[in-house]
Amino acid sequence: MVDRAGLARDALAKRIAGEIVLSSDAGKVISKWRNIFKIPQRRLADEMGIMPSVISDYENGRRSSPGIKVVRKMVNAMLVLDERAGGKVIKEFSEWPAKTGLSEAILDLKEFEVPVSVREFCKAVDAAVVARCDLLDNKIHGYTIIDSLKAIIDIPPFELVKLYGLTSERALVFTGAHRGKSSMVALKVTNLKPGLVILHGAEAVDDLAKRIAEIEDIPLAISRIRNLDEMIASLKKTFGG
Repeated sequence: MVDRAGLARDALAKRIAGEIVLSSDAGKVISKWRNIFKIPQRRLADEMGIMPSVISDYENGRRSSPGIKVVRKMVNAMLVLDERAGGKVIKEFSEWPAKTGLSEAILDLKEFEVPVSVREFCKAVDAAVVARCDLLDNKIHGYTIIDSLKAIIDIPPFELVKLYGLTSERALVFTGAHRGKSSMVALKVTNLKPGLVILHGAEAVDDLAKRIAEIEDIPLAISRIRNLDEMIASLKKTFGG
């Protein structure tokens, strides 16, 4: 008999560990997942057998990124604590992308074998950057193309994090985004921080969307490609798929 619970646990463990290791800001990724599991710093530290200040130092950048042994221990502690509480988070993620709202909201998703710069990605989708132009050399590891209306209306805030695929260091492309306000507010409220946000179908960008991008250090751009199929074709031609 297939141990589905064990497979789900292992898959989530690999996802979290991979995201921490690949991220240029491991502390923020640790903080994001700790909050998804709703685990206080002290409780996580107790489970790991370390001082709470160590967790705080990682999350606030006072310590360099943890090594793989520490990452493995930290991820296992999160999963153990979730299992003791009934395994809600593990179960939620094991159902992705089977849930109708999420699967319908994601139009395309890809992980890059080799990271690309924000500049390279914007060129592939003919996008003009309107906020955080100083971050064009940052690297991203994949992209997700999202139907913004379905994502905002049909997906609970808890599940929005699943738009990230394997890592948050990716481009989120919101189609039908209009002026981008709702998309950026959703990211802010759910504490999601992608490496790049592209608005497709927008004529201009809302001032609040720009302010959120500036505050959160998220490059924000508008794609000038009108047709969604053309955008997807351009991405596949440029990055494979």
